Amino acid sequence: MSTTSHHQSSPGEAPWKSTFLAHVSKLPSPEFVIATLHEAPSSSPTPLVPRLRYCLFRGMWAQITENKHNQAPQNERIYESDLPTLTTDVRMLKIGELFGSSDGHASDEKQTQGSGGGGAVEAVWWIKEEATQWRMKGEAFVVAPDIEGEGEQSSGVRTVKSKVGARMRKVKEGDWSWGKELTAHFGNVRPEIRGSFRNPAPGTPVAKVHPDENHWLGQKVEDLHDPVARENFRVVIITPEEVEQLYLGDPGKSRRWKYTYVAASEDDGEDKGQGKWEKEELWP
Repeated sequence: MSTTSHHQSSPGEAPWKSTFLAHVSKLPSPEFVIATLHEAPSSSPTPLVPRLRYCLFRGMWAQITENKHNQAPQNERIYESDLPTLTTDVRMLKIGELFGSSDGHASDEKQTQGSGGGGAVEAVWWIKEEATQWRMKGEAFVVAPDIEGEGEQSSGVRTVKSKVGARMRKVKEGDWSWGKELTAHFGNVRPEIRGSFRNPAPGTPVAKVHPDENHWLGQKVEDLHDPVARENFRVVIITPEEVEQLYLGDPGKSRRWKYTYVAASEDDGEDKGQGKWEKEELWP
């Protein structure tokens, strides 16, 4: 089995994580808004413009949400992380945006078909029961079927394993597979959702793009290795650099905290290789 590229740079559990997960567990559906950066029209005064959409939170990377209906083989809990995940279709615009706004500035569609990305994102959850807003700023990386396989790894695969792996914590010894984790995420969504990855390409004109033998609405996919659906299925991992918790329940007791991730540096002495979270209270 393939194990993660891990550099022991992630600190212990983030100080905000347990409260965040407790709050999200109170949502009827774990929806949140995620913003990406899209190339602006030539007439725009800025090169990039925001694009937002609702997505479903799929748990923290390497700690997949338990689902008794998931028949996919799963990794043992070898790693933990503070990295929120979502699932998406490679044909959706957000994938190109995560590649196009990354350090690599990939613009060719072929470059966006595999693992990689790293573009800037911002994600927001509103927890009504707690009168609390959670906001995360950072980068987002894409896990595709090429994350494991034969031959030389692509630069995108190396980027994901390096950037994401550096933010994963090993909690016990054992083998851990990126490919198995990807399949487990596919198994964790309902057959109807798996079937949506066999829809006609999202956002294409109905008058020009017609259903065919592989692509039509309303399919249910039971096969965890369905070639058409798996070709389009992706997991997106957010690596937060800043997390903000804003409580608005009582105007006289409103509170706001900002958590900033500080990566390890060469000057960290005995703590070399260990990043850390810094907490600061702000006026709301």
